[in-house]
Amino acid sequence: MRSSRLFGKTLRDAPADADNISHKLLARAGYIQQVAAGIFSFMPLGWRTIKKIKNIMQEEMDAAGAQEINMPVIQPLDLWEKSGRAYNYVPPLSTFEDRRERGMVLAPTHEETTALMAAAGITSYRDLPFNLYHIQTKFRDEPRSRGGLLRTREFEMKDAYSFDRDEEGLDLSFSDMVAAYNRIFTRAGLNVIMVEADSGPIGGKESNEFVLLAESGEDVILTCDDPGCTYAANVEKAEFRKVANPPEQPGTIEEFPTPGVKTIAALAAQEGVAESKTLKAVFYSSGGDVMIVVIRGDYEVNETKLRNALGGIEPRLASATEMRNAGLVAGSASPVGLGDKFRVIADDSIEMGVNLLAGANKADAHLRNVNFPRDFHANLVTDIAEAQEGYGCPRCDGTLVARRGIEVGHVFKLGSIYTEKLGATFSDENGASWPALMGCYGIGVGRLLAAAVEANNDENGITLPRAIAPYEVSLIGLNLEDDEIRQQAEKLYSDLRAEGIDVLFDDRDEKPGVKFKDADLIGIPLRVVISKRSLANGGLEVKARREKDAKTIAVEDGVSEVQRLLEML
Repeated sequence: MRSSRLFGKTLRDAPADADNISHKLLARAGYIQQVAAGIFSFMPLGWRTIKKIKNIMQEEMDAAGAQEINMPVIQPLDLWEKSGRAYNYVPPLSTFEDRRERGMVLAPTHEETTALMAAAGITSYRDLPFNLYHIQTKFRDEPRSRGGLLRTREFEMKDAYSFDRDEEGLDLSFSDMVAAYNRIFTRAGLNVIMVEADSGPIGGKESNEFVLLAESGEDVILTCDDPGCTYAANVEKAEFRKVANPPEQPGTIEEFPTPGVKTIAALAAQEGVAESKTLKAVFYSSGGDVMIVVIRGDYEVNETKLRNALGGIEPRLASATEMRNAGLVAGSASPVGLGDKFRVIADDSIEMGVNLLAGANKADAHLRNVNFPRDFHANLVTDIAEAQEGYGCPRCDGTLVARRGIEVGHVFKLGSIYTEKLGATFSDENGASWPALMGCYGIGVGRLLAAAVEANNDENGITLPRAIAPYEVSLIGLNLEDDEIRQQAEKLYSDLRAEGIDVLFDDRDEKPGVKFKDADLIGIPLRVVISKRSLANGGLEVKARREKDAKTIAVEDGVSEVQRLLEML
């Protein structure tokens, strides 16, 4: 491709709303154009890179034994009603009615349609296992679309779905996909780690994220500081080693005055005790009813864990009006003395100490020596505490360290939650019917490009690896008004293309500095310059994008030397 014919221009300044490195650089380099909030067009440079990323995905999925299919973006709403996700998917489904007044969905994912396809193709255990994948458009009406390609509303995803007869088979399929994903990320120039993660609206009993560690990431990842421990988890899922208070005999509950005391910190300070000796009550509303969430005062509630404990219901903090109507006193409330009036969800930390301080359910008063279960009940006791940096690792004696990251892939063990509802069953050797067990494996294509840019850039622009760069070689011609230089440049351009090398020939009538800056900004791995000076110095000037120094090679060695340098890259 000649730069003089390449559609799109580089920009000196990034768009005003670009808030991370990849958004700024992809917009400035002419890879993307924003159409609306969270909706982007790919320009020629960006689309070349996207096609290379998809090619890597297809190669690795095929090598892992997955079979490519294609499923529709538009799906009937009743399919989602069968799965139970039609009205509780987050963010809410984007729906419309067709001319027959039938409800339709813009698909955010394809578990339902794949299970439907499997149901039509599975009869016997002999039909298992298999893995189906496609690269298809999705739509999720994100309320906070931002970060360029990192969080969009319309996007392409490579999603795969495995089907097995038993847990052993599912474990094997899952392991195969994890290995394939690691190869995809390595080829795309990403150094990722796999962490435990919340399954979210996809569901399933187990899931893991592939995370690129980056300061610009919106996810918080907790890892163990012990070199021998591999524990890593998204903060939404992370566990930690909770520390029990020293044992003591339960005391008699008693009320005492606390004028003006509204916080755990103030309560602990007044009594001269650690916050672990207090009981914190947080109030949430669900369906108009207020529930009490109880946790030891030194910990915080993890709302993702709470949502899972509630069976997928999104928790919402109760308003001041809802609390007043329920007869609760902000700053002095607790479940003590309320009987069965409220549903109580408790963190298991309330069992790790006795004689706690808690609200007395009246203004300016608290209670001493509150003990569970003697003094209050709980409908459910489970882990709903949020892990934080500095807490103990749940797997060893190490300490958790917080790092920021970008999710670039997610894998799930779904089990039978979709196959049971959509009829993807098989008969075993004895004729008994069983639901197939599903796994689900997704990578956002544009998101992977954005993550690759977040990981591969410098002060001059993008530094993508050869495998996904839009072009492999930037051929820059200077002094092209000189016939000899023009002829040499044109011949080298033709010879490189004849060898199958992706080359962008900058034949524009621009100053050298403009051409060099554009080549660096776009991120082409190898730069070849032909000019009066290079010919005077012996031939062509060759420089790898990530290296500081250039070297000169003979014109007649141009093609072979470029091939050698590309192989080294």
